[in-house]
Amino acid sequence: MPELHWLGDGEAKREARRVPYRLLTPVEQVGDPAAQNLLIQGDNLEALKALLPFYAGRVKCIFIDPPYNTRSAFEHYDDNLEHSQWLSMMYPRLELLRELLAEGGSIWMTLDDNEVHYLKVICDEVLGRRNFIANMIWEKRKSRENRRAFSFNHDHLLVYGKDKEAFEAKRNPLPLSAEVLSRYTNPDKDPRGPWQSVSANAQAGHATPNQFYKMPLPSGRMIDPPKGRCWLYTWERMKQEIAAGNIWFGPTGDNAPRIKKFLGSGEDKGLTPETIWTADEVGTNDQAKKDLISLLPDIPVFDNPKPESLIQRVLEIASSPGELVLDSFLGSGTTAAVAHKMGRRYIGIEMGEHAVTHCLPRLKKVIEGELGGVSEAVSWTGGGGVRFMRLGEPVFREDGCINPAVRFDTLASYLWFLETGTPHCTGIFTTPLLGIMGGETNEAGVTKPRTALILLYNGILGDRRPHAGNVLTTPIWNGILAQLPPHDGPRVIYGEACRLSRERLKSLKVTFKQIPHEIRMR
Repeated sequence: MPELHWLGDGEAKREARRVPYRLLTPVEQVGDPAAQNLLIQGDNLEALKALLPFYAGRVKCIFIDPPYNTRSAFEHYDDNLEHSQWLSMMYPRLELLRELLAEGGSIWMTLDDNEVHYLKVICDEVLGRRNFIANMIWEKRKSRENRRAFSFNHDHLLVYGKDKEAFEAKRNPLPLSAEVLSRYTNPDKDPRGPWQSVSANAQAGHATPNQFYKMPLPSGRMIDPPKGRCWLYTWERMKQEIAAGNIWFGPTGDNAPRIKKFLGSGEDKGLTPETIWTADEVGTNDQAKKDLISLLPDIPVFDNPKPESLIQRVLEIASSPGELVLDSFLGSGTTAAVAHKMGRRYIGIEMGEHAVTHCLPRLKKVIEGELGGVSEAVSWTGGGGVRFMRLGEPVFREDGCINPAVRFDTLASYLWFLETGTPHCTGIFTTPLLGIMGGETNEAGVTKPRTALILLYNGILGDRRPHAGNVLTTPIWNGILAQLPPHDGPRVIYGEACRLSRERLKSLKVTFKQIPHEIRMR
């Protein structure tokens, strides 16, 4: 597959692996403390890396609105990156975003013509060309721009899946619009309810002889299919459909046959999304700006915020209530606000001070029940909560030692991710046993042994001695056995040191790994 090359591309393609894992430090809880929503202030590359041990493979929908690189100065962020720098900025972030996506998840990226075609090439490389889904064209403005050679009225919205087939199998249809609903009537008072009709003939190119016949109408008139066409059904099938009341011949029984499609059945449960989204359907930048000024009148507004109705459509297609949404270029907080109103869980990441000046105040308004944007459309009245966090210190110091600020749960989550490649199911740990790994059978029919993963750290056993029970000794081993359920399989134990002999470890089926030297994070 062709690859895109630019100045510094080698460094960019290694960057994601070199980014340090950092702690996430709670700053403020707003609303319901049980809510699982996060607003994170900090560099989004480091924040994405910090999220990996906890959310890898769990995000259903990612929406990002990265800098467009239009070589113009914006008040709130620098949108004038040199082209190669822009590519180097995007590449490692896409790699981490891919790791966070669920198997049936999708990533939606909005850009204009300046960089979208280059983004498509690096997405083909990072996410896989086979996983490209669509390029939506969004009409972002309705007015004509007469000061330029062309009036640029659209943006692009590139869509990729973690696995295209898995996404397409689970993709949600759009709700039926008022215009579509108006097509459903019930002129024959069918007890099955409103319906609309579609033609009962088809192109004749692949027809069988049984699809060509004279059709007797209820009025007694006989008709042939239109020239170059055939009947959709054979005569035997057509008689069955007529008997079932699924064919409409008009109010007098003298019209050509049409097939009745009932509201709420089959394909009529929703609309297939199209790839051109008009301003009337999903809003414009100007309308979004007016809504923000109305919502936060004392705060400077971004030049080109995305309308809530645009994000609503993305989330309707790509996620369901309760699923996780991520925006790592949160901007003014639109994605988080809409996800909150639509009952999705969300993580928003924003580096600048507007995480505090724009995003947090906006989410507070949402929790209070603000009625702007899509609130009425989704019946939003308030509630929920969000935890505001900042990027903290690195998990590992420059000398490779663990940061003293790291607590047991944090290190346990990292180690589980290191050993299994997936986040822990709960992230809650009350004993040295982090869980049982393995048990899966691969394509070759080989079953991985069920292995217990154990961590001795921060005095989890309640030991008050200098090493706080972090050294594997015979008494500590006995303490571990006293706390854990029976397990006859192999064990992996992380600790500061081991005082048991190799022979003893072998007899106990224990593989000991020393902290921090044998921790090699992905």
